[in-house]
Amino acid sequence: MDNINIDGKSFQAYTIKTTNASLLIINGKKGMLACGYVKVETADKLGDVLAIVTGVNSYDDMRLKPVVAVSKAAEALGIKPGMSGGQALAILA
Repeated sequence: MDNINIDGKSFQAYTIKTTNASLLIINGKKGMLACGYVKVETADKLGDVLAIVTGVNSYDDMRLKPVVAVSKAAEALGIKPGMSGGQALAILA
C-alpha cells in the first residue's frame, strides 16, 4: 500500500502485479478509482462506490484518464463517465 497525496487530499493506493498486468486501485474515504481489472457489476452487487479508468500503468495515468464506467453508488455521488480520474478522486476524497 502507498499513501499518496493528490491535490492536497490523502488516498491509499494499491498496485498488485499479475503475470501480464498490474491491478491499480486508489481508495478514498467515499470509494475507489480502479483500473479495468475491477468490475462495476461486483461493486453494484455490494453497493460500493467505484469508478473505472482503463489503459493505465500508474497512479498518474489514473488521474489523467477519463472514467469509462461507474457503479450506481458512484453515479449517485455525481461521478460520471467522461470526467477525468482526477475529477472523480476529488469526489471520492
